Amino acid sequence: MDIVDRWLLPDGVEDILPSQAKRLEEVRRRLLDLFSTWGYDYVIPPMIEYLESLLTGTGRDLDLKTFKVIDFLTGRTMGVRADITPQVARIDAHSLNSDGVARLCYAGTVVQAQADSMLANRTPLSVGAELFGDSTSKADTEIVSLMIESLKSLGFDAVHVDLGNVDIFRQLMSGFALNTGQQELLFEAVQRKSVAEIRKHCEVFGLSEGDSLLLTQLPGLTGSNSVLERARSLFKAHEGILASIDNLQQVSDTIACRFTDLDVYFDLSELRGYAYHTGIVFAAYVNGSRSVVAKGGRYDHIGQVFGREARGATGFSIDVRSLTEKVKLPEESRKSVWVPEVPTGEEDSLWQQIKQLRTEGYIVVESGQPDGFSHYLDFQHGRWQLVSGDK
Repeated sequence: MDIVDRWLLPDGVEDILPSQAKRLEEVRRRLLDLFSTWGYDYVIPPMIEYLESLLTGTGRDLDLKTFKVIDFLTGRTMGVRADITPQVARIDAHSLNSDGVARLCYAGTVVQAQADSMLANRTPLSVGAELFGDSTSKADTEIVSLMIESLKSLGFDAVHVDLGNVDIFRQLMSGFALNTGQQELLFEAVQRKSVAEIRKHCEVFGLSEGDSLLLTQLPGLTGSNSVLERARSLFKAHEGILASIDNLQQVSDTIACRFTDLDVYFDLSELRGYAYHTGIVFAAYVNGSRSVVAKGGRYDHIGQVFGREARGATGFSIDVRSLTEKVKLPEESRKSVWVPEVPTGEEDSLWQQIKQLRTEGYIVVESGQPDGFSHYLDFQHGRWQLVSGDK
């Protein structure tokens, strides 16, 4: 192996260098402080745990993204987390197991065997919030509002939000006498928004003209608020679907009032996270980024798969690393001090002066060269003086 190759990092894995690390930490801290003011308690799940716990109820997509290793102590398979949400759900269901509403937040690196795209990082820093114990539209509104407020707190004025509800497609599927394979084919066709493919599947599967119409119209239900009225007309005979549409309406109306400059787009055929999402799904974009910067949704059934009775759950996560360069935070300028050689007998007085300066917010360096510092210390007339400029 070439000596240079020994220091190469895997594709999609990068070092975070000082300037970026500082900015990334500022973003992480700002978001966690914001979550705290909304009543969300901070938790730190482990980087690795048993695979069945890590992937329970999450679907095949997350399975493919998860690195697997063998625990030499037990012989069981473990996984390196590729998503923190299932871990927080486990904490709510087992570690806390409290009644009523629980609000939890987190910040940590995840490791993905497969990136979301060729250029995506495989070790994103995920910061998010999860709300458990409330299945109402108020909870959905709260979590979507917190996502938007999080982006605005980072200096993003123009936020674009996509809203959908996977329960519409779920309810349609529950009314058809289709096996799992047939449902998966229709799911994939709807995801691709291929009306011709959907129509062909409906014919092969023997669905009625009315059912076929519902499925072929679904991909076209995209756009502004008027989409919801079209959907109500199309699904007027489906009471459960009308309730899902009403939920979307309530959430969109409230966030539109709270954030007057918000751009909302509806896509009722958006099935992202279909394997575990059970209701509203949402994603956010900001100017200067073509990819999703924050996403989330409702996943009520996850408490059951962890052995707890059905419990409402909704939340979102932000890939902080993808946002770091675009964040508009004020630059913090801290004054720096270089410390020269200390006169004999003045070691203690110098140390007291250094501690005082650091308490006041100065960066104080005791070794190296004096170039590049805004101040230096000089011992004059029996006391230490803070002098401006390079020595």
